[in-house]
Amino acid sequence: ALSSAASDVYKRQSKHTNYRIPRRLHMSNCAIILAGGEGKRMKSDKPKTLSLVLGKPMLEWVISSLKKAGVNDICIVKGFKKECIDEFVSTLDFKVETVYQAERLGTGHAVMMAKDFLESHKGDSVVILNGDAPFMDSKTIEKSLEQHINTQSSATVISAMVDDPTGYGRIVRDENGDVKSIVEQKDGSEEILKIKEVNSGGFWFDAEKLLSVLGRISSDNNAKEYYLPDALKLLLSDGCKVGAYTAECSDTVLGANDPAQLEELNNIAKDRGYTC
Repeated sequence: ALSSAASDVYKRQSKHTNYRIPRRLHMSNCAIILAGGEGKRMKSDKPKTLSLVLGKPMLEWVISSLKKAGVNDICIVKGFKKECIDEFVSTLDFKVETVYQAERLGTGHAVMMAKDFLESHKGDSVVILNGDAPFMDSKTIEKSLEQHINTQSSATVISAMVDDPTGYGRIVRDENGDVKSIVEQKDGSEEILKIKEVNSGGFWFDAEKLLSVLGRISSDNNAKEYYLPDALKLLLSDGCKVGAYTAECSDTVLGANDPAQLEELNNIAKDRGYTC
């Protein structure tokens, strides 16, 4: 049974999903996959996104979900050991674009590396996904796009309801169910930290709207990094609509930062019958 909070979220979403799917959904949408991370705690000599779940790189799981969702125009942002990503891409039987992030300066900076790709997709919607979230499934990608288009949002966060939200950014909504902010664990008040709806790290954007704020993302923070969620703040301050689609399964937010978490992902995939 759904918690009352989750039930409220699904009621809000049902308002947006009873429409006839517009033709816009079937047009050329695109994806950027963030795959530049080293993953030092993995104790591996390859990029974290090439760590295996059921014998397949996590990056391949993400690409497979995108292709099943009908998103075929894909750009991978590579960084650490970029030649390993190039080698992986060379094994695919379809074209995937790659760009290089020489310095790892945050998720916003990674997307800046794909600016030319975005420029070539003005008028499209772009989904930005982490390459180390293997259970981001095609249904979630499709349904979140459907809501993104139907609600005419400039951005839509893919979120999930989790039992233990510790460590995740919390989704704060306004009275209409739109996103007011994403608050990181370290910045959250006691009240906000009770919220169980969290950011998966996946986002749909209107590509043109994203380009309008990308260059304004600042690194004025403790880590001196450029964070992609700051694009949402800028869109909101520009008066744009930002929504959130809550995935039906909370596994969409799962990733792995060390060998134990990677083993856990493998166990979940086996137990639940997930396939790439």
